Amino acid sequence: MRLMRMLRSRCKAFTLVELMIVVVIVAILALVAIPLYQANVRAAKMSEGIAGVGTIRTALRVYAASHSGQYPTLNGVDGTGLSIINIDPASLNGKYFQASDYTVTSDATTYTITATFSDGTTYTIDQDGVESGTFTTE
Repeated sequence: MRLMRMLRSRCKAFTLVELMIVVVIVAILALVAIPLYQANVRAAKMSEGIAGVGTIRTALRVYAASHSGQYPTLNGVDGTGLSIINIDPASLNGKYFQASDYTVTSDATTYTITATFSDGTTYTIDQDGVESGTFTTE
């Protein structure tokens, strides 16, 4: 009897069932956490594109303010062709977006600015602040 007690007191390890329960719990947590992490990383990358759109939008508004409220006529011009509104293409180049990833279409009273991410995701905003595309800030 005394020998049994000594053997039991020495065996203070986890059983296989206890270890398997921990592995299952960690796997469930990983299945939940990894997609959330990936979505947050993607949203953070897209914020660079949204900031670039904001830069172009501000330049269009400054242009209109100095030209009697009229926007320039741009037909699908990418970010490298925006010298008419004093945009240096290098100012649009970032880690995830380049100047050529931005497209601007405008006439005297309206404009549409689109940022296209490398995976085809788009973010579009117009002169009224209406956002659309496959990625929005909502």
